[in-house]
Amino acid sequence: MRCFTVLGPSQSGKTTLVRALGELEGGSNETAFSDRMNLRTFTYLGESWGALEVVGGTDNLGAAGQALAASDSVVLCVAPDPDSASQAAPYLRLIEESEVPCYLFINRMDTAEARVRDTVAALQTYSSHPIVLRQIPMREDGQVIGSVDLISERAWEYQEGQPSNLIEIPDTLKDSEQEARTELLEHLADFDDDLLEQLIEDKIPAPESVFALVSQMHQQNAFTAAYMGSAELGNGVFRLMKSLRHESSGADNVPERNGQGAATAIGIYADNKKHVGKSILLRDLKGGLAQGGTLGGETIGALNGLDGKPVSSALDAGDLAIAVKSDHLNSGKAFTAKEVLDLPEWSGGLPAGFHRILTPVNDRDDARFSGALSKYEATDPGLSIGHDEDSGHIVAHLQGPMHLRRLKDKLAEDFDIEITDGPVGGSYRETISRTVEKHYRHRKQSGGAGQFADIVFTLKPQPRGEGYAFNEVVKGGAVPKNYIPSVNSGAQEALAKGPLGFRVVDVAVTLTDGKHHSVDSSDFAFKTAGLSGVREALKEARPVLLQPIDQVEIHVPSIYSGQLVALISSLKGQVLGFDPHPVAKGWDIFRALLPSPAHEELFQSLGGIAHGTAWVESHFDHYEEMHGAEADKIRADRAAAMA
Repeated sequence: MRCFTVLGPSQSGKTTLVRALGELEGGSNETAFSDRMNLRTFTYLGESWGALEVVGGTDNLGAAGQALAASDSVVLCVAPDPDSASQAAPYLRLIEESEVPCYLFINRMDTAEARVRDTVAALQTYSSHPIVLRQIPMREDGQVIGSVDLISERAWEYQEGQPSNLIEIPDTLKDSEQEARTELLEHLADFDDDLLEQLIEDKIPAPESVFALVSQMHQQNAFTAAYMGSAELGNGVFRLMKSLRHESSGADNVPERNGQGAATAIGIYADNKKHVGKSILLRDLKGGLAQGGTLGGETIGALNGLDGKPVSSALDAGDLAIAVKSDHLNSGKAFTAKEVLDLPEWSGGLPAGFHRILTPVNDRDDARFSGALSKYEATDPGLSIGHDEDSGHIVAHLQGPMHLRRLKDKLAEDFDIEITDGPVGGSYRETISRTVEKHYRHRKQSGGAGQFADIVFTLKPQPRGEGYAFNEVVKGGAVPKNYIPSVNSGAQEALAKGPLGFRVVDVAVTLTDGKHHSVDSSDFAFKTAGLSGVREALKEARPVLLQPIDQVEIHVPSIYSGQLVALISSLKGQVLGFDPHPVAKGWDIFRALLPSPAHEELFQSLGGIAHGTAWVESHFDHYEEMHGAEADKIRADRAAAMA
């Protein structure tokens, strides 16, 4: 079986295209693995094919990466509109990183108003590989009625739902056809000296030799060929399928392309289904996988065909099957009989930049909740689970709101767990703004041995980011050496929650003097003195609120970079600048400092500005003081939560 992935922005017609390809010979079978990936298998001219269609949206790029890692080629489906080319930018970037040979299909040409050359030029902005027209459109009264193949120089007139008619190239199109064909041949001549020599000598190359060269260049991923048509009307689909058949390679090239020549299988998609358990879609790269076989160092639980029935014989190279109850296998991994191998980094999807606190609706689900999330995390390439540093609540790191909705639906459907979600608050801190000298005495007498500790210390602010420091300059043994660590321990405990309700940072405690009692002093007494004394000193040291500031890197198509300046300013951030991406053509890396609590608003606003094409990577940079009404509200909310 040969497999290809179909990618493209939402509403570009991917599903219709896959269905049209599958029905060229009258029938196909569809398997819906989830709401982010569908598989359609079909036969074309006696060969078995599998088309992995990934739902549009950058939150599905993890699924797209895993599908690409297992595919022989990829079809990128786009609209015939230059202004929407940026929406294809994330897919072009992923395809180039994967080095999977790409076929571009400009869909819905029956509604096209713009020139195809303009659409290709706009897409070329985001592709380092040359995008070369294999066809040009024929128009009548402004409507596309067919296309001309630039290698065979044949013109085909579309017929809705039927094979196209072969006609003569219209006289009005001959000059344009020759110009486009020359451009195609010049691109190909960059890779073939014989063709270059023929062009220099004004010789007409034979179509057969050009077709062979195109096939060779496609398999070497030297360029992207652009096709066109209307999948809904069945136009241009046969030409695309013919190219896939003649020009794409089989599963043999997949392991080497991924840098894992020993790999025998790849996990494309995994799921946990109620009453079934874990299942994983596998592609056998070299043939021989069978019931009872060993993969990833353990025996496969069961191996089923795509129809759900047990596989009765060994798979052929390139075939797809589903491993059931094989918990040691995961999607996004390659396997040998004995090992589990990591796929290239590009296959893992985008950083999870959308963070939400999750809690089960029913308290009785608390015990099962963590286990259910862990199972889902193992099957979802775009999800990671952590905990909120302050509250301890579970935090889901997701790709976006649609991803969150899928997670909720999945937990309800497969685990009977209803959840609610809320924003992740900033990890606020507090510090002090002035130095305080403090004398604190702890004395307690309750029968028997008492408690006594007397300390004198200085509490002072430290430079931002210096953290906590403890020193002692006690002279004459006023506080015995063995009790000084207890004072330090008590002081650190006091910093866990300051007067404003947050952890205290960037302070120094210096123990200067004190007293002890030969009978009533103890480690506990001096720890208590350190704890209570520092708590009192913090109240006198004019505490101030600190908010976390993150350094963010926004990966964004260059045409949207200018709009981010105003966005960052509106979120009270600081623009650091932006530079062209060192590898991804047509992309910028926009850098800024941003208050951590503003991340959610950034995420939502960014979706509108960049039309869902941009994503964010961030890390903590520093804390800075926060004053005014906003700081007062945060302190009040904290006090109310602790009441």
